[in-house]
Amino acid sequence: MSESADIQARDGNTMDIPISGDHRVREWLLGAATLALAWFAAAAVWAVPVLALLIWGTSWLPLGPLLFLVAVMARNTLTAHGPLPGRAVRPAAEPELAALVQDVAERLGFHEPLLVRVVPEVQAALGRARVSGVRSHVLVLGLPLLRTLTEAELASVIAHELAHGLHTNSRRAQLLRYARARLADRLDGRIRPLAPLAGPLLRASQPVLWRAETAADADAARIAGAGATAGALRRTELLHSVFAGLGEAWLSGLAEEEAYPEDFYDAVDAALADPQVARRAARAAAEEEALDPYATADHPPVAVRVAALPPHTGAQVYGDTPVRLRTAEPVERWCVLRLALLDGEEEEDVHPVRLLDMVHSQLRTLGDDTGSTLLRQATGRDDPAAAVSAALDSLADGTWQRLARRLEPGLRWAPAAIGGQLARTVFTAAVSRTLAEALLASGWTPAGRWLITALTPPAAGDRVVDVHQLVGEAVDSGDPAAPRTLLVSAQAKENAV
Repeated sequence: MSESADIQARDGNTMDIPISGDHRVREWLLGAATLALAWFAAAAVWAVPVLALLIWGTSWLPLGPLLFLVAVMARNTLTAHGPLPGRAVRPAAEPELAALVQDVAERLGFHEPLLVRVVPEVQAALGRARVSGVRSHVLVLGLPLLRTLTEAELASVIAHELAHGLHTNSRRAQLLRYARARLADRLDGRIRPLAPLAGPLLRASQPVLWRAETAADADAARIAGAGATAGALRRTELLHSVFAGLGEAWLSGLAEEEAYPEDFYDAVDAALADPQVARRAARAAAEEEALDPYATADHPPVAVRVAALPPHTGAQVYGDTPVRLRTAEPVERWCVLRLALLDGEEEEDVHPVRLLDMVHSQLRTLGDDTGSTLLRQATGRDDPAAAVSAALDSLADGTWQRLARRLEPGLRWAPAAIGGQLARTVFTAAVSRTLAEALLASGWTPAGRWLITALTPPAAGDRVVDVHQLVGEAVDSGDPAAPRTLLVSAQAKENAV
């Protein structure tokens, strides 16, 4: 299989493009209008030389390069090219995985040429490629899913993606997905002049994509069962949240030391098995789903998808343990290096470390610890307890969002619809981490190896206090009493010592 083969539809978290076929003209119009708006800024820039040529120019020849550029952009709208993602899975090397993919494809009625690739991230996707002149489909599966999901859950993921390949194979589908992605990119900056028009267009097209996602989920439930499909959806969401939280912190922290975590995936699995981490990941995922002011999300919330599943029992031929990977060791090493060498370093420039062998205090603090530093700077208090006290005062008098903007100046340019949610995230993270420092100094102990804000009070046995959740609930209620009680007890304990 050629590593330079072209692949199509590679925008977004998945390469599938779910589109309903019930309103084709409307979908074409939505795609065209969305793309036109996404290109508006570029069109405005081009308008100046074009008008100048029309008014003062004596030849149309200079318009040639511009027209050529427009044609190239239009072609790229429907076809994205690039090397195939991930690492190839050879059926001879992974017969169990190949057999599972083939079985699901046969039960679903998917008879197109199909290649399987493994990627390092939490991802599942279906794309189209031309390999040696033959049109094929490429099924991308993330290594975390292969390691963690049961055979039945993985079968549901494969069925979901192949269902998109069966039901979605149109140019209008590619246009609408591409146009939505481009317009969403235009809304990332501080100044969003297109937002008043972009929001209605994105909201109008979002139900089309959501309906197709739930339809693919229904196909997955028919093949693997509703229980396995729901389990796969929930576990994938948690895995993604842990990757985005702990995983990125580990990678960035070790990158500063020119190191990489050779046991990265083992550490992710171990962290996810911790109830505190699982609960934190679930809350973070729910908060992330709520941050969608312009309806750019192509997938419904997981809770909505699970509730919409039909009560199928599935083929009941798939197991309840992960599929065996015979090349697990080299595949895992390849994936870890891909994650760790994002900036293009050579492998010899970094050295391996083991996360699970680290001292727990070092592991908990690996990554970004600027929240506590920024809170002390923003409040003008050097002592962690005093900084937390000042922050809780701002919560009591209603000025905490101003403090959050001092912690993260970029909040000033956040969309109004989610500005409060983003401020809550910034404020909660900084205050909870700083409060945890004060509590640790007064004799509290960490409740595990992973989270610095999950603590056990002195002489409290197995009781665990999630300081991050406590501060978040205080922000939601506007009442700082609970975290202040912890702070006062910590200060009293420290003064007594």
